[in-house]
Parts: sequence; structure tokens; C-alpha cells
Amino acid sequence: MTTAMGYFRWAFAVTALGLVLAFWLGWVYSGSLLGALPYLLVGTILAILEISLSFDNAIVNANKLDRMTPVWRQRFLTWGILIAVFGMRIVFPLAVVVIAAEVTPWTALSLAATQPQAYADLMQEAHLPIAAFGGTFLMMVSLSYFIDPEKEVDWIGTLERRLRRCADLRGIDVALVLVVVMIFTMNLPEEDQLTFLFAAVFGLITFCAVELLGQVLDSEHGGASAVRAGGLGAFLYLEVLDASFSFDGVIGAFALTQNLFLIAIGLGIGAMYVRSMTIMLVEKGTLTQFRYLEHGAFWSILALAFIMFAQSLVHVPEVITGLIGAGLIGVSFYSSIRWNRRQESA
Repeated sequence: MTTAMGYFRWAFAVTALGLVLAFWLGWVYSGSLLGALPYLLVGTILAILEISLSFDNAIVNANKLDRMTPVWRQRFLTWGILIAVFGMRIVFPLAVVVIAAEVTPWTALSLAATQPQAYADLMQEAHLPIAAFGGTFLMMVSLSYFIDPEKEVDWIGTLERRLRRCADLRGIDVALVLVVVMIFTMNLPEEDQLTFLFAAVFGLITFCAVELLGQVLDSEHGGASAVRAGGLGAFLYLEVLDASFSFDGVIGAFALTQNLFLIAIGLGIGAMYVRSMTIMLVEKGTLTQFRYLEHGAFWSILALAFIMFAQSLVHVPEVITGLIGAGLIGVSFYSSIRWNRRQESA
């Protein structure tokens, strides 16, 4: 049986390689070994922040992967990590600048290499629609978990029971999200309101489209092809979910450094730990051993959604975001241990 540390062997290897690359990058840009040390430090901090922000992502991934076919589970853990590292940590920031500045991808890459501050400014300008899209998608993810008539276990009893009872009201989750979106929209400057509202609605449409696609592909009436398609539906759901989690981290990373390549290294290291945590949670059945851990993850997602909305009005440090998410998961983990002990002593 694989030990807990054994699940992280690839993450440790990528960490070693990534930190060497971060140091080398600093040496290339600064021309001295002393100048390379800040790059090594920032790369380490970015990796730690990404890991702290991604506990809930790993738990949700594990919950979905546990229901996937082995073939599609393995495809997500291989192709999915490539998309997460190269797609969201490199291609996504480049695509944002390409669209915002109306330049070619090569020009955007050259801008990142030669004018990192100008590149970072363009990324920051795109933060508003990204926050609106990601916040809306993640809020729908969390509410769809709590507003579910088939949900049997409640952690925060009174509140979760009331949310579960709301499942009889069709479309209540969409209505709640739209109310929150409208409240934030009305508090934005007039010139930003349309951009925020459009991006939020697009996030809502994306969630509904992914859910619909998953239901169609996961239909039980299509035989073997439906089983394969069901894996595809879950795969697409997890990829969009991972992208939504990544938005905040990618944008926030520019507060620490304007170097795209250093950001890709730091966040890529963090993404490998998310993959390792996901595999461990699935194979060890951790979610079944700790009954409230999944609840903590979805409350963390809901908190992250509100934080992304709030960032359209004020700056929220990434450290605070990470601490809130880790804190909620930590409390749910402790609650699970207490429940297990009560069951053993009963």
C-alpha cells in the first residue's frame, strides 16, 4: 500500500526541478547569484500560496473522481494536470493579454519577457471580468452541493438543513446567485457595471452548460458509449472547475512578481501537490473516513466566490483567502475526528 508520503513523490521531484528553474531564471535576469535568491523565494511563496488555496479544489476533485470510470480518472490525472499547469498557468495569462491588448500571442510572450510591468498591468485590467466569471461559477458549484434533496449529512446543521429544504424551490440557487451579482454590480462604478454583469452571467451560463452536458453524457440509457461519455462529462466539469479555482491565484500572483515564467513555475509546483492530494484522497477513501471534510471544502468554495466578488471593490490579500479556505477545511476535519471518536465510544 502506498504511504502518504509516497503519493507526493512526483510533487517533490517537480518542486526540486521548479526551484532550480526559479533560481536559474533569477540568475538570467539579474546576472548574479545574489540576485537569483529573490526569485527562488518568490517561487517558493507562490507554490505555498497555490497549495493553501487548493485544498478545497483537491477535495472536490476527489469527490468527482471517485465516481468516474478508471480510464477517465487516469486521463484527468494525466491530461488534466497538463491542462492545469500549461493551460491555466501559461496559456490563460497570455490569452488575457492577447485579448485585452489586441496583440498576437508572440507579442504577448515578448511583452512578458521584456516588459513584465506592462504585462502585469494588462492582467490587472482584466481582473474585474475574471473575478465576476469565476465567482459566479464557484458560487453555483457550492450552492448546488448544499441545495440538494439527496444530501444526507449536515455539518453546520441548522443552516445546511434549511438550504437542503430549498431544493424543492426550482431555480433557487440561480436566483440567489443573481441577487448577489446584482448587489455587487450596483456598488461598482457605473463604467464597470456592464462588464461585471456580463461576465457574471457568462459564468452562470457556463455552469449550466457544463451541468447540462454532464447530464446528457452521463445518461444511463446509452449503454457502453454513455459510460465513456459520462467520463468525458465529468472530465469537462473538473477542467472548468479547476480553471475557476485558478483565476484568483493567477491574477493574485502578479502582486508578488510580474514575471510570467516565475509565476508559471510557482503555480505549477502547487498544481502538482493538488494532483497528489487528489490521488491520495481517492485511493485512501479519506472523504468517507472524515464525514465533514467535503462540507468544509464547499463552504471554502462559497467563501472564495464571495472573496472574488469582493475583489471587484477592494483588494483582498491572497494570504487571507488561503487562510480562510484552509481554516474552514481544518475545522471540518476536526469536527470529523470528534464525530468518529463519539461513534467509537458509543
